[in-house]
Amino acid sequence: MEKMNASYETIFVVDLQKGEEEVKALVEKFTKLIADNGTVEETDEWGKRRLAYPINDLTEGYYVLVKFNAPAAFVSELERIFGITEGILRSIVVKAGK
Repeated sequence: MEKMNASYETIFVVDLQKGEEEVKALVEKFTKLIADNGTVEETDEWGKRRLAYPINDLTEGYYVLVKFNAPAAFVSELERIFGITEGILRSIVVKAGK
């Protein structure tokens, strides 16, 4: 039986205190991880933005939006990896309604 893929969107916020190189490395790490396990439709780096509320006394973060297709099993793994990766302040993955 063929795996069913669905459309998803994820937004993740990277800690700017890590430095420019580390921010770039984390963005590349997650876009590659998504591409390796699904198909990336669009990557939109929003860049440095003010957070809605302070997180760990930080007021700014680097925002990235990725739209992709992947199996549901991968989404759980992606959320787990976001949660254990140092430098990711917040992340969310939602199923895109199409």
